[in-house]
Amino acid sequence: MTARHACRSVCRVYALPTACLLWGAVTGLLALRAAYRFSVEPEQPWRLNCQEGHVFAPGPRGWVGTTSCATCAPAGRPGWPAAVVTGLCCAALAQAVGTRPELAVWLLLTPPLVLLALVDARVHRLPDRLTLPLAAGVPVLLGSVALLPGSTGSWPRALLGGLALGGVYFALFLINPNGMGFGDVKLAVPLGVALGWYGWDVLFLGAFAGFLLGAVYGLGLVLLRRANRKSAIPFGPFMIAGAMAGLLLGAASAA
Repeated sequence: MTARHACRSVCRVYALPTACLLWGAVTGLLALRAAYRFSVEPEQPWRLNCQEGHVFAPGPRGWVGTTSCATCAPAGRPGWPAAVVTGLCCAALAQAVGTRPELAVWLLLTPPLVLLALVDARVHRLPDRLTLPLAAGVPVLLGSVALLPGSTGSWPRALLGGLALGGVYFALFLINPNGMGFGDVKLAVPLGVALGWYGWDVLFLGAFAGFLLGAVYGLGLVLLRRANRKSAIPFGPFMIAGAMAGLLLGAASAA
């Protein structure tokens, strides 16, 4: 293999994951303001002011950026953990999916999922402003992708997956409303659609991984005496982590 061919091969292997890593890092940073504004206790209105008391700009500008406003730009919470997590997830998805068209959907889905995980971890809340657009948008986007050559999933199965996982979480909500919030039910729909795209086994794996991670975390808190069996834990981050694991394995196996 000539040096030129070797260079082209390296570019094909690393260029896409690197570009997706940068996409995730940038979007992760830009989502910090939304995470800050959404991180309020249930039934409380979203934050209108930055940490220094300045009012955020109206419209989309008021939701995109760091936790600080333009007046106090140097201040604010450090954002590198969210940027790193989002970037690594996007890069891993790019490596698993490759150039198949559904990658675009996963890259659009990842930043709001990380945002939801941040908000739920902080205040045990999954805002409708995020979960409902995802529940409507993911099926539509995957339906468009299904029309393109090179996609490897099934759109009808994805829709059924969303109904199935949403139904399971709704049943758990009815059985124990104190242990399962309705925000989790709404989040389960787009996650089920995404996992169902690659197969029923992927849907089961992603859902099971979420329950397993949540159970391990809860058990750890009990053993450390930081919670008891009746304590509520934010389940959204574990749902999202399990779904991400399922997507990665499903995409890799479909390659």
